[in-house]
Amino acid sequence: MNARAAGRPWRFALVVLSDKAARGERQDDCLAIMRAGLPAGSDVVAERILADDRPGIEALLIDLCDKSDVDCVLTSGGTGLGPRDNTPQATLAVADYEVPGLAEAMRAASLGHVRTAMLSRAVAAVRRATLIVNLPGSPKGTRETLAVIVDVIPHALALLRGELTEHAPS
Repeated sequence: MNARAAGRPWRFALVVLSDKAARGERQDDCLAIMRAGLPAGSDVVAERILADDRPGIEALLIDLCDKSDVDCVLTSGGTGLGPRDNTPQATLAVADYEVPGLAEAMRAASLGHVRTAMLSRAVAAVRRATLIVNLPGSPKGTRETLAVIVDVIPHALALLRGELTEHAPS
């Protein structure tokens, strides 16, 4: 099912989590990559660049999921082992439940490109009827991992919106 089949485009919020990009010390390239990698017919309704501050991330995710009719929030950054990598904790703190297969698929595919992919703590989860997916913070990692899951995102969103009641046959 594509976005148009349900009567309206899928609505995405794109969030980059980076202290340096938020301070203007580094140009962000991940927003454009996320935008370009979305399912056909999708609308981007919000784009944010935010510091790796857990309370701020949690507040933004709650706002996007609860108040803005967003189907999916894609985040980029903050998924590593560093002390300022807070994205997974913030996502899980506001989530109703996890969707581990998405994060597992991204890590498995990335291992073929870079061995340190096994250190990723990225998660995918649902808050209310909104899917939240954490992508890596590098442009290359963002592109590669989004490409792994982009074909199943419309199906996941249709399930969350009640537009599908069963999984498609394999």
